[in-house]
Amino acid sequence: MAKPLHGLVLVTGPSRGGKSRWAEYLVAQHSPISYVATSDQRPNDSGWQERLRLHRERRPSEWDLIESGADLSTALNTIPPSHTVLVDALGAFTAWHLDTSSVDWMELEAELIHSLQARQRPVVVVIEETGWGVVPATAIGGRFRDRQGRLAQRLETIASASWLVVQGRALDLHALGYSVPDQ
Repeated sequence: MAKPLHGLVLVTGPSRGGKSRWAEYLVAQHSPISYVATSDQRPNDSGWQERLRLHRERRPSEWDLIESGADLSTALNTIPPSHTVLVDALGAFTAWHLDTSSVDWMELEAELIHSLQARQRPVVVVIEETGWGVVPATAIGGRFRDRQGRLAQRLETIASASWLVVQGRALDLHALGYSVPDQ
């Protein structure tokens, strides 16, 4: 059973591990809920359309849907303070900004962290794990992996809870693990 929600809660893990379902479970009893979808629509990608359809069908109709596109911080700032928020997922946010310079990316990270910390009600953020397998063969793939990994670590420092979801099992990282010290 999940602990009561407060503050920022991270839900991470590999593709198809159950991250979104666990995040939806965590927020389900904390109405009203705003669901922030970060991905683009990809109308010509039938596999992606199927994934979106499954998410839509699972999501209760009373949840507000916000499609943030590239501007996640602005979307978060428009949600009423009384709403619990579910952001699914940060991989799309990172992907939207892969062509951004390192300096601009650091500014976007800082804006996002500020927007998350400003929320009064719980925020559950799904963030895909990267780098568990093959080293990316392209520079842009490496940039995605590095930015996503660093963002996940920065968010963990302010998170009240972190969950690793693998093979349909949710593991409470705060109960099981220790913070890696900075050097």
